[in-house]
Amino acid sequence: MKAFFVLALIVLARAAVYFEEDFTSGNFDRWVVSTFKGAEAGKFGLSHGKFFGDEKKDVGLKTLEDARFYQISSAFPSFSNKGKSLVLQFSVKHEQNIDCGGGYVKLLPSGLDQKSFNGDSVYNIMFGPDICGGNKRTHAIVTYKGKNHLIRDNVETRSDELSHLYTLIINPDQTFKILIDNEAVREGTFDSWDFLPPKEINDPAISKPEDWVDERQIDDPEDVKPEGYDDIPQTIPDPDAEQPEDWDTELDGEWEAPIIDNPEYRGPWRPKRIDNPAYKGEWVHPQIPNPEYYTDDNIYAFDSHAFIGIEIWQVKAGTIFDNFLVTDDVTLAHSRGVEALARFAVEKEQHEAAAEAERKAAEEAAAAAEEEEDDDDDDEKEEL
Repeated sequence: MKAFFVLALIVLARAAVYFEEDFTSGNFDRWVVSTFKGAEAGKFGLSHGKFFGDEKKDVGLKTLEDARFYQISSAFPSFSNKGKSLVLQFSVKHEQNIDCGGGYVKLLPSGLDQKSFNGDSVYNIMFGPDICGGNKRTHAIVTYKGKNHLIRDNVETRSDELSHLYTLIINPDQTFKILIDNEAVREGTFDSWDFLPPKEINDPAISKPEDWVDERQIDDPEDVKPEGYDDIPQTIPDPDAEQPEDWDTELDGEWEAPIIDNPEYRGPWRPKRIDNPAYKGEWVHPQIPNPEYYTDDNIYAFDSHAFIGIEIWQVKAGTIFDNFLVTDDVTLAHSRGVEALARFAVEKEQHEAAAEAERKAAEEAAAAAEEEEDDDDDDEKEEL
């Protein structure tokens, strides 16, 4: 038992919180707003929004101006995640019912000029929701050898007006997990990104044989176009139409029946299709080992994480960012998430209660308007 507690203390001692921000200080002095975009840059403020679980703890960094770029960052002592898990966690509330804009954050290496932070600034990881019209996804971009690699398959996101917690976990064995509200929505290995060349490639020495037949069906050579098929007109005079009794040939001209679609017309003739007796199937290019393929067990590791930043464009502002955490402690991130989600539950209850009250008020207003209209009708009848 003693050995267990010693081991637990060692684990706790090794766990590190590199950055944490919940804005309970009542300011965002730790953050530097970029001036790169000049007049196109949007302003930030602090707000807990219309609905919240805790008046102080739910205060976050809010975007304030529509159709603006938002570029802000905060520094922390540089660290390497080599040999350790990396956890990036934060919450996003699109209280404005966002139509087009980002809600993601970036981890950046040392060397950033915070006053000039912009979309071209080198970053290590970009993670979080991005919504524009019908395109809704959670970005998970990892930089490798100077190139930003987006996870291949789209990761779901949340697009309502409530707070949601986003968590990215990257482990030293190059497995990962993406969680929303402490529930995994995607997990796997680094094979989910195209970091490395493919293990196999098409054999360049082999081409599809010229006589290879991969057409499944062909025109039936025995099918012959019926005689007179092309003589059938597409339209004809309506055989059921009759000249009106009051038709005056001298005034109206020679009467002609209206034109209608010919029910016997069958369109351009095409021979029937039959299975191709020479069909050999879909040709599959033989694969060979890729001579450029290599393995790398250190894709996950960055020598320096030193800044966290928001670098986004929003058509409609009003997003609130909060509960930032950068750590190597997965358990701590989970417990912080549990705390936040308890407050989010209260926020959701308030939101639903307000929506229900608004619905009832609209119903009452509609009923009152209908009653007033009925009274007006009765008054008109009495006057008559």
